[in-house]
Amino acid sequence: MTDRTTLAHLEVPVDAGAIPIWRQIIRLAWPVLLQQSLIFSVGLWDRFLAGNNTPSDESLHVAFQAAQTNAAYMIWFLSSYSYFVSIGSTALVARFVGARDFTMARRATSQAMVLAIALGIFGSVAGLLLVGPFIRLLGVPGPAADIAVQFLRPLFTLLVFQVLEAAGIACLVGAGDTRTGLMITTCVAVMNMPLSWCLLHGYGPFPELGITGIAYGTACSYLIGGTMVTIILLRGRAGLRLRPAQMLPDFRLIYRILRISVPAALDSMSVLAGQFWFLSLVNDLGDEAITAHGVALQWEALGYLSANAFGISAMSLVGRSLGARQPVLAARSGWRALLIGGGFVCFMGLVFFTLAPQMFRLVCPYEHQLPVVEMGIPVLRLVAFATPGLSCCIILTAALRGAGDTRWPVLFTWIGFLCVRIPLAYLLTGQHTLLDGRFVIHGWNVGLFGAWLAMFADLYVRGSFFLFRFARGRWKATKV
Repeated sequence: MTDRTTLAHLEVPVDAGAIPIWRQIIRLAWPVLLQQSLIFSVGLWDRFLAGNNTPSDESLHVAFQAAQTNAAYMIWFLSSYSYFVSIGSTALVARFVGARDFTMARRATSQAMVLAIALGIFGSVAGLLLVGPFIRLLGVPGPAADIAVQFLRPLFTLLVFQVLEAAGIACLVGAGDTRTGLMITTCVAVMNMPLSWCLLHGYGPFPELGITGIAYGTACSYLIGGTMVTIILLRGRAGLRLRPAQMLPDFRLIYRILRISVPAALDSMSVLAGQFWFLSLVNDLGDEAITAHGVALQWEALGYLSANAFGISAMSLVGRSLGARQPVLAARSGWRALLIGGGFVCFMGLVFFTLAPQMFRLVCPYEHQLPVVEMGIPVLRLVAFATPGLSCCIILTAALRGAGDTRWPVLFTWIGFLCVRIPLAYLLTGQHTLLDGRFVIHGWNVGLFGAWLAMFADLYVRGSFFLFRFARGRWKATKV
């Protein structure tokens, strides 16, 4: 029987220097692009279910959608939480594979899964204890707060499987295998959509859980994904294989994973801290603005996730090129990924601008949702012009992470949010009272559009920083 862990089974060979870089980028990116499209489809399906399912009390409809917006930010947080293991796993496995040290690549994979279990359990317990107080801290208005908490509890309960799925796929990406992640995500999406529908409406043997049924469907699909990636790695794939004997904690390898992952996760958490602060300002604008914000973000994810697909290909190629001691090839891979991926994301911006009314009407079809549509169309069209800055932020961040250069992005994030996005959002969205009425910022009352103008400026400031950092090339000497 053929050993599945041999070098021949790599999706993109380590010594693929004869293959043009653009072809390697596309070969790595297209499965991830499809994978991200499935992730987007699941999120959009959840939005569609909530937006097209009118509750008995019509006044609660927009409140349901506002709760979903706040819950979506927490789901984003859960994805970013997995960065504590996934970023370091990709970078370290890529270096070992680039150096053809498959023994160490397998050991790193085993330790990544051990770390994922520990982080998943810790995050689950902490999330279940703190989700209620945190939602209230965000200032979510009225019944939307209680709905958001109910929506999030199932996701925290099964968080360990989401982190396992992310860690296993990250290791495979480091080895050059992006197709397995696509297969797993396809199965997750295929299970998620009917589960959410059945649990929302109470179809067949499934109970009717209302909007929380959407979350239960998502949580169960993560259980399936985490189980699948564990079984695949136990059997062996792309040169990697889990061995029970190697799953005793090796604190030296865990430290190497965390040394890369922690700054990257802190960078992502810093983004999220700024995003939560930003969301609290949007929450002051009322349920309709919150819903319009969430729907626009859901569609904007088409650009974000597309950039992320090319970022993952850049991360894998940069890491393996440096492992093979080819820093020039690493730099060329990053720039080509930005060129190809950035062009694709800018095309998505054209779609946003052209089809914004139809996009909003798909998830807000009723007349009482018309104010949401009217608020949302201008902000979705605005983000179309932010796609170049968005591309630089995401693709070059990933390229730097592939090199293990994860500290500078944290500083860029702090500057972007603390010096640009948040101050501008305060200035543009309206009047804000701080420190128990002792300090008032008199804004320009531009509303939700003002908040998105602040986000627009932040993306271009941070994108410029990432361009400068990557162009200087000091990341080539980073040790992992």
